[in-house]
This record gives sequence, C-alpha cells and structure tokens, in this order.
Amino acid sequence: MTLKATTSLPDARAFLGDAPVMAKRRVTDAGSSGETKQLRVAIVHYWLVSMRGGEKVVEELCRMFPQADIFTLVCNRDRISDFLKTRNIRTSFLQKIPGAKRHYTKMLPLMPFALEQFDLQDYDLVLSSESGPAKGIITRADALHVCYCHSPMRYIWDQFHVYRHGLPWVGRALMSITAPMLRAWDVTTSSRVDVFVANSDYVASRIRRFYDRDSIVIHPPVATDDFAVGKGKGEFYLYAGQLTTYKRPDIAVRACTEAGRKLVVIGEGEQLAYLKSIAGPTVQFLGHQPFNVLRDHLSRCRALLFPGTEDFGILPVEAMASGRPVLAFDAGGARETVSSPKVGFRFAEQTTEALLETMAAFEEVEDDIDPHAIRAHALKFSSTVFRDRLSSLIEQQLSTHGDRSADVFRRRPG
Repeated sequence: MTLKATTSLPDARAFLGDAPVMAKRRVTDAGSSGETKQLRVAIVHYWLVSMRGGEKVVEELCRMFPQADIFTLVCNRDRISDFLKTRNIRTSFLQKIPGAKRHYTKMLPLMPFALEQFDLQDYDLVLSSESGPAKGIITRADALHVCYCHSPMRYIWDQFHVYRHGLPWVGRALMSITAPMLRAWDVTTSSRVDVFVANSDYVASRIRRFYDRDSIVIHPPVATDDFAVGKGKGEFYLYAGQLTTYKRPDIAVRACTEAGRKLVVIGEGEQLAYLKSIAGPTVQFLGHQPFNVLRDHLSRCRALLFPGTEDFGILPVEAMASGRPVLAFDAGGARETVSSPKVGFRFAEQTTEALLETMAAFEEVEDDIDPHAIRAHALKFSSTVFRDRLSSLIEQQLSTHGDRSADVFRRRPG
C-alpha cells in the first residue's frame, strides 16, 4: 500500500510546525516525578575501579534512575559495590588493553577517543559524572546532558605540575606533549553540556575559570545514616585517605609526632614509606581498611585531621555524622562543610605549625563540644537532600529543554 499526501504544501508545513508541541509535551511529562522512569537514561562515569566519592554519586544516580545504563572507560568489578555490580555497565575499548584495570591513568591521551565511541543516540537524558574525562561524550541533538562535576580534570589544569613532577622522565615528557591538546579538547567539550552541576562553590569557581560556564551547586550525597555518634571521649586523632602528596598527610604525622599525640593513619599510597620514616612512636599506620573499620575509628577519634585541599571532601562530613569534630585546612570544600566552631576548626596555613596551634585551641574547648550538634550539621549533606535537590533540577531542566526544542522547530525557515 502506498501512502500519498492529502494536504497542500502550506498545510503540511503548518502541521510540521505543530509537531514539536507533541515532543515538548512528552519531554515535559517525562520530567514530572512520576514519569521519569519512561526516560532512556545514560550515566557516564570516567572509571569504576574503586568506591570513592564519585562512585557514591553514581550509586545515587542509579537509585534515582533505576532504568539507567552506565558507560565507563574502565571497570574493575572486584573493587566496586555489590549494588553497582547489578547495573548494566558498558566499558570502552580501553577495557581490552592488558593491565587497563591498574594502569588506566596512563591511558589519558586515549580517553577522548574512547569516550566519543560510546553510542548514546537512544538516550533522552545523559548524566555525566566528571572528574576524569566523562563530559566529552556525544549525545543526540535533542537529549538533555547534565554534568555533575566533581572537579575539572586536576592533572591537566591546576594540579598539572604536581602530577607531572611525580612521574619518571618519560611520563613527564609525554604529559608535556599531550596536556595542551587535552586542555583544548576539555574546553571544547564543555559546550556539549547543557547544565553544569558543581559539587561545591569551590568547584563552581573552577568551572567558571576553565570553561567560562556557570553552574548550580549541589553538594554530593553522604550516607549519614551509615554513621552514629560514638560513646565517650575520643581516644586519638585520625587521618584517613590516600597517602599522596597533595593531600598532605605529612602535616598530620609531623604535628602529632611533635606534640606527642596519638594518631591513627588509615590509607595507602606512594607516601607510606616516607611517612613512616618521619613518624614518632605515637603514630600508628593501619593501611587500607574496610568500611566497618573506618566507621569505628571515625566514631572513636578525638578529631579528624584534614590537611589537604579537596574539591568537596566527603570524609569530613562522615566524621561529623559520627559526632566528631574536624580540624581542616582552610581551603576547598572544607570552607563549606567545616563552617562553624561548633563542628571544628580551620587553619589558615598548610603547615605543621598551623595545625599544632589549631590542635591546641581545639583541646582547650574539646570537652564543651556537643557531638549531637555536630551530627545535626552533617545531616544537611545527606543522600536524601542530594536526591531531592538534583531531582528538582533535572525535572525543571527537562521541562525547559522541551520548550527550547519546540522553539528551534518553530524558528525553522518555511
């Protein structure tokens, strides 16, 4: 059977002009809280090789959109949560390279090519989780692309020289050659994003500086219900996290060594041997520990020492959810989380001396600090708050995006 047009050309154009209204209605309806399950959703994350802050965000996105497919450059299923293992995870061609699960960071020059090979044409909503390259994917023209930015890539921007100095000469030479091209690609692909969401005011300022884009700040989810206020007075200071140069664990180790204070260090990294060489007898190194051990130490410490600069820093909020104060360097996300003398202190200089002075000031008022008030403050950063704020934003953007799509069709010459 052959179908023939039964309208004149002007009438057909009028009909085509009305067609986007149908599409707009569909997108608008899909944006309502009861209809988002009808959307085809893709979650793009740089790599799934551990369970840190970025991966916790991916878990929450999957809870918000249980129908979503995950796209990632490299995945190590042995190091991700049981929940993420149940998801439909699609990896790039980098996954097939021998040693990719361990040496993925060395493949940075190949990552733009790998990202752009992902076929996302079937997806209405794309949520990219950016810290390594993730936002550079290519979406359908009428899809909505929301980028949750943990940080613009540190190793090609403000932390370039820190990372470069830590490499052997071959790595330094390769990074010097490829970094300018990666920066150009990173800036160019920022235009592929419809809406940037920053995990802190600090990251929002970096998005503005490097991409010249505005963003909406929604703090990342913290599983505050997984923590509880400990009993009794804290027994030791705690440092937890990667033992890398930019996190400055040496400041915590030196301060507690000089002051003769007990310090427990949980974590692993390239600085471990050096830290042990400068540590006194009051410092104990536990290496990598499972979550239940970390949670126990958070509930029993006098305070968490946080001498590095983080884009947000989930660990301080976890400590506060345990009712314990935080002594943090006055930079990055700590300015937004350790925001009251009721929950901790910030020190202005990233030095051992500044931390020692802060520890002395803290110990003078330590007995007056209310653990339950600290936990109440931490609840402002709960997973529930994150989901509510991000859901509202996505619904509003889906509706607005539908209006813009309709306007594009209306403006077509006819």
